[in-house]
Amino acid sequence: MNPLLGWALAAALVSIATLTYGWRGLLLALTVVVFWLVLQFNRTLRVMRNAGQAPLGRVPSAVMLNAKLRPGMTMIEVVGLTRSLGRKLGAGDDDWAWQDEGGASVQLHFRAGKLERFTLERPVEPEAPEAPPPAP
Repeated sequence: MNPLLGWALAAALVSIATLTYGWRGLLLALTVVVFWLVLQFNRTLRVMRNAGQAPLGRVPSAVMLNAKLRPGMTMIEVVGLTRSLGRKLGAGDDDWAWQDEGGASVQLHFRAGKLERFTLERPVEPEAPEAPPPAP
């Protein structure tokens, strides 16, 4: 949800509840808003706790991660999906990578907190030497 929309809905709830039920409505609306904020905070902590227990920048399958990614996802959604903290790439502003055991990796670029683009890189496998022709 867009944060501006969320805060606008919270302000509308508080104002309507205050106008309709007075100070009791104000208390109820503030309680609901604070409860919602606590739920969001708890969700973020749970995602980060789970990610902190996993190896840095590792996923079971980079191909499956690539299939589940969508532009516009937030970092907390990506970390929840990977269950691992990403590995920061070079000097890029907001570039991160996750890799699987087979060597395939997914590089993600974020802009303004949203996933802008992502690429899947698979390891180059050496070509197998040609088998000699069978003996007559």
